[in-house]
Amino acid sequence: QFQLVESGGGLVQPGGSLRLSCAVSGFTLDDYTMGWFRQAPGKDREAVSCITYRTSNTNYADSVVGRFTISRDNAKKTVYLQMNSLKPEDTGLYYCAAVKYGNSCLYGMDYWGKGTLVTVSS
Repeated sequence: QFQLVESGGGLVQPGGSLRLSCAVSGFTLDDYTMGWFRQAPGKDREAVSCITYRTSNTNYADSVVGRFTISRDNAKKTVYLQMNSLKPEDTGLYYCAAVKYGNSCLYGMDYWGKGTLVTVSS
């Protein structure tokens, strides 16, 4: 059974850091391009970052460039999102998603996790 489970969310002060993890099961991570998405209260879901299968090319939303870093450990079947210099506008529900043999995260994802909540507030 395909499963993606996010963890690592929580309450953090502005300027702080969090590392999100996405543990996958039921499929071979090596074959999947992985993405992090977020949805803030009252807003549409947006793509945050993406890391491709095989080459591990990465890309980021303009709003997080230089602050967030996506990485993957295929042996551990886990994808990470290191978030530094967090801002209140980073608050939202963060989802992990997977697409098989995807060249990007922009054209639809095959599987989604249930999300982990990140709250940036003083």
